Amino acid sequence: MTEKKNVVVIGAGFAGMAAATSLAQQGFKVKLLEKHDKPGGRARSFSSQGFTFDMGPSWYWMPDVFEKYFNKFGKTTADFYDLQRLDPSYTIVFGENDFMPVPAQLSQLYALFESLEPGSSDRLKAFLDQAAYKYEVGINNLVYKPSRSLTEFLDWKLLLDVFRLDVLQSMHRHVRKFFRHEKIIKLMEFPVLFLGALPQNTPALYSLMNYADIALGTWYPRGGMFKIVEGMEALAKAQGVEFCYSQEVTSFKTDENIISQVITATDSFAADVVVAGADYHHVEEKLLLPAQRSYSEDYWQKRVMAPSSLIFYLGINKRLANLQHHNLFFDEDFEPHAREIYEHPQWPANPLFYVSAPSQTDPSVAPAGCENIFILIPVAPDLEDTEAIRERYYNLVMDRLERLTKQKVREHVVFKRSYAHRDFISDYHAFKGNAYGLANTLMQTAILKPSLKSKKVKNLYFTGQLTVPGPGVPPSLISGQVVAREIGLVYN
Repeated sequence: MTEKKNVVVIGAGFAGMAAATSLAQQGFKVKLLEKHDKPGGRARSFSSQGFTFDMGPSWYWMPDVFEKYFNKFGKTTADFYDLQRLDPSYTIVFGENDFMPVPAQLSQLYALFESLEPGSSDRLKAFLDQAAYKYEVGINNLVYKPSRSLTEFLDWKLLLDVFRLDVLQSMHRHVRKFFRHEKIIKLMEFPVLFLGALPQNTPALYSLMNYADIALGTWYPRGGMFKIVEGMEALAKAQGVEFCYSQEVTSFKTDENIISQVITATDSFAADVVVAGADYHHVEEKLLLPAQRSYSEDYWQKRVMAPSSLIFYLGINKRLANLQHHNLFFDEDFEPHAREIYEHPQWPANPLFYVSAPSQTDPSVAPAGCENIFILIPVAPDLEDTEAIRERYYNLVMDRLERLTKQKVREHVVFKRSYAHRDFISDYHAFKGNAYGLANTLMQTAILKPSLKSKKVKNLYFTGQLTVPGPGVPPSLISGQVVAREIGLVYN
C-alpha cells in the first residue's frame, strides 16, 4: 500500500476490535469509535461495593478460536490472561436434591452417561466423533467464509460433506437417534438454547457445540471475561489502532454512495472505508438514507431473532452453598419456555434460568466472605419491559433458587441491578432489544444472513452478531477477521 487508507470501525465489541486489529496489521490507519467510555460492547464490566460484574458473556468455550486469534499477531492468550478449566464444567439442577455436575474429564462423563442409560457411553463416543468432524469443518472452514456468494461453497468435498454435517436434519431428531434418557437429552440440547430456535428447528450441524462443550471444555479467564477485552484492547493498540471513546456515531457524510466522513456529536472522522460493528439494523435505519439501505424495514421485521435476556447482577454478603461457577436451573419443563421465546413471544410462565457464580472460582470478583452472582433468564425479544415485570421475575427465580439450594439469599443481597430489553436498546441500539443477534436457523445461515458488505454504499462493511457467521463470542471474533480480510482484498 503506497498510502495508508483511513478505516473507521464503529463499535469496540469483540467483532469491532478483531476487525480493527486485523486491518491495522494489514497496514491500514484505523480509528475505532466507541459509544461508551470503555471497550467490550456487551462484554463490558462494572464494579460496585467491591463486586466486579461481567455484564454479558460468561461462558468461555472454543479456546482454540481465541488462541488462533492472538497467534495471528505473534501472541498467545497467556500473554494477556490466565485460563482455568472448570471442573465440573457446569451443574444442571433438575429439581430438589437432583443436581447433576457435568464432569470435565471424558472418562467421568462416560461413567455418568452409563449410570443414566446403559450403553449410552459408546453412543456418546460415536456422537462426539461426528461432532468433532462438524467442528473441524464448521469452525475451521465454513465460518471463515464471507458468505457473499454461493460460489464460495461450490467445492465437491464441501457439497459431499453437507450430508455428514447434518445440515438438513434437526438437532432434536439427531440427539434422539443416540439417547433416550431425558436428562441426557436436556444436557445435549442445552448448548443450542441460545441459537434462536427450538431444537426441532435447529440444524444438527450445531452438535459441533456439544464438541466444544464436552471435548474442548469450559474455561474461565481469571479476573473475569473482561480480561479478554483488556487483552484485545492492548493488542489493538500495539498494532496501531486509535481508540476514540464516548464517540457515538450520529450520521455519515456521503458522496455518490461513498462515505467520506463518519460524524459524531463532537467530531468527524475522515474515512476511506467504514466497518460497522454497531447494530446492523440501527446503522441501516438511522445512519443511512433510505436509498442507501440494503434491506427494507419489512425484511428486518421478518428476521427470526435469538433471545433477549433479563439479567440480575447481585452482590451477596455471605458465601452461598450448593452452587458451582455455572448452574443451569432446568427444574421446569424446557418446551413451554422455549415456545414462549421462539413461537409465541411472551414473558414465560415458568422459565428456566442460569446462575453464574464466578466468585466460587475467583475470590477477586467479590469482597472477602461474599458472593458475586449473575442470574439470566432467556426471554423473547421485543417484549414490554417494566420495573414491575422485572421485580416479578426476580422474586420468581429467587424463590426457586432459595428452595433448590436450601438457603436464604434475598435477605443477604447488598447490591442489585437488573438489565433487559430497554437497556440493550439504550446501550447498543439492539434491534428489538435482542441480546444475541439473529437466530441460527437454516434459512438464516451463511449467504442467507445480512451481508457483511453493503449492497448500496461502496465502502461500507458490517461485522458482528447480525451478519456472518453469527452470534456468540467466538463467531464475533471470527466475523471481525473475515471482514478485515475482505477489505484487504479490495483496498490493498
